[in-house]
Amino acid sequence: MTVEDVTVNRPAPVTDRPAQYRYGIVFLLTLALVVFVIAAPSANWSRAATVAIEGLALVVAVATAREREAVRRRNAAAVAAVLIVLILLIATGVAPRQLTDIANVLITAAIPVVIIDGVLRLLRDRGVTIQAVAGALAIYLTVGLLFAWIVGFITHVDSTPYFAQHINGTEGDRVYFSFTVLTTTGFGDFSAATPVGHALTVIEELTGQLYLVTVIGLLIGNFVGRRKTT
Repeated sequence: MTVEDVTVNRPAPVTDRPAQYRYGIVFLLTLALVVFVIAAPSANWSRAATVAIEGLALVVAVATAREREAVRRRNAAAVAAVLIVLILLIATGVAPRQLTDIANVLITAAIPVVIIDGVLRLLRDRGVTIQAVAGALAIYLTVGLLFAWIVGFITHVDSTPYFAQHINGTEGDRVYFSFTVLTTTGFGDFSAATPVGHALTVIEELTGQLYLVTVIGLLIGNFVGRRKTT
């Protein structure tokens, strides 16, 4: 056997497969989470299910990250292991409510942090695609959830009722309120009563409108224009 034969028969080097864009799945999981929290009763099992759904969205986002395949798998496995322990603590009532609130904030905030780089890379490489739009919409939904979790944390550390209706509301009430603020719908059945609540309401309203007009508006416009030209 010659050197040339050895070279020809040598197997091709194994390379990492590129990350597959799964922002549509992240969006659907986040949307399902919003509906679930609003409809589900306030109980340990529902809070554990909430962390499970948003944790699954985070795992999918991590698995779609820019890193090499081995790194993506390791990171996704590590996140899943931490989430499983946390879910068990919440489901059994061992974890205090403040810990649940903090976990919700951290997990929800991590989702846009993880996927934003991928969405920008997707826009740069392929233009406006359905996956890019789904990623942007997922970020929008996480903003509404993030404000709801922050309000929930405030209600558990402050003795003053958060709402002018002299209640703190359930998790579902706070998510419902957050999205009426984010979309500037303002039905009036819930309204913030404290200075901190007023400030958060203004910040969320501005964030929601600016994001819709700039990011979502531009993406949808470009996506529709691209479909018409093809």
